[in-house]
Amino acid sequence: MQPFVRKDIDQPRNPNYKKDIVYVTRHNKWVLNSLGVWPVMLKGVGKFLPKIAIGLYNLVLFFILMQCVLHVVFEQKDPVMILKVLGLICFIFISIMKYWALTARKSTIEYCIGQLYADWKQVEFQRDRKLMMKYGKLGRRLTMYSAVFMYCGGLSYVTLYAYVMQYAYESYVDEFNRTIKMLLYPTYSALYDVQKSPVHEIMYLLQCMCEYVSDSVTAGACGLAALFVTHVCGQIDVVMSRIEDLIDGKFAEEDTSLNVRLVEIVQHHIRTLKFSAMIETVLQEVCFFEFFGSTFIICLLEYYCIVDWEQDDKIGLTTYSLLLTSLTFNMFLLCYIGDLLIEKSTNVGITCCMIDWYRLPAKTIQDLILVIAMSNNPSKISAGRIVDLSLASFGSVLKTSFAYLNFIRTTVT
Repeated sequence: MQPFVRKDIDQPRNPNYKKDIVYVTRHNKWVLNSLGVWPVMLKGVGKFLPKIAIGLYNLVLFFILMQCVLHVVFEQKDPVMILKVLGLICFIFISIMKYWALTARKSTIEYCIGQLYADWKQVEFQRDRKLMMKYGKLGRRLTMYSAVFMYCGGLSYVTLYAYVMQYAYESYVDEFNRTIKMLLYPTYSALYDVQKSPVHEIMYLLQCMCEYVSDSVTAGACGLAALFVTHVCGQIDVVMSRIEDLIDGKFAEEDTSLNVRLVEIVQHHIRTLKFSAMIETVLQEVCFFEFFGSTFIICLLEYYCIVDWEQDDKIGLTTYSLLLTSLTFNMFLLCYIGDLLIEKSTNVGITCCMIDWYRLPAKTIQDLILVIAMSNNPSKISAGRIVDLSLASFGSVLKTSFAYLNFIRTTVT
């Protein structure tokens, strides 16, 4: 992939920018490239590959979703099993919505990646590079944590539910004396006989693909938020370091006046705030579906764990516990990222107050007041501009899920 750069940028000042960019974006590229969301520069027939991948994955998700819906509407009568299939339906539906949101914002994602590339290319001082790399490493770790938890949860469902359950209940036969082969998701038997080969193998492959895409969309969205937000935090640290150096100018270019240093600080701060606003635009729909969808899905997974615990179903309890852990942790990461952005963006004003501002000219002090005023309205990530993502909102998700859990247990039992 060729780096996206702003046209107003000259030759790169950071000789290590290629290595730095690869380091902070590697895991995001792996996940989002497989979904066709990460912008790539391909020629010839290859430029259609992302569109083909997006179209194929949408068809698979819709096909599996409709199978589950038809099964619940026409075949399933057990209320507990209906609730279990309802959790699968919600998870697939939310994944489709998040996938659509990511693909609809692909051009904005490309712009943000271009801004990120340009910022890394124009790192002028080694001190600034260290500050950016500090948060670049944090974003890389958060992306890895999200991917590991989501893929481990999905893998546990694929292996434990499909294979272990099949061996554990291998004596299960239907009225026609046929051994029933397990699948990840229920199917609508009126369309075809899923127990015949190769229909069973094809359905299992499609369901595994559906599980991979669903997990990748969740991990990719969280990784993208971590990449962009930690980059903003690194830029804010650079701004704060320049504010601390505003009076003495030890780390600035030679022969720069106080006003020139202040102008550079304000320009850098405004550019960072604009980038934060673009991040909000990219992530607001994804975070909306993730926030409200996770609340309901976490509630259902909690109910599944209680039911399997009461029925002494160790395999089901293990599977749903891992899924519950992965989804809860991923929601926690998103809220932590949002809380980090709020906290960091308010620190600019605090830094302005902590320097020896009394040594500055009166006009410069007045200009700093404007910087403080901008930091009093911190940058945020919101769920559809309804709920700001923070650690407090994560607590609200858990409280709401427990409230729904009590309602479901009272209604079903």
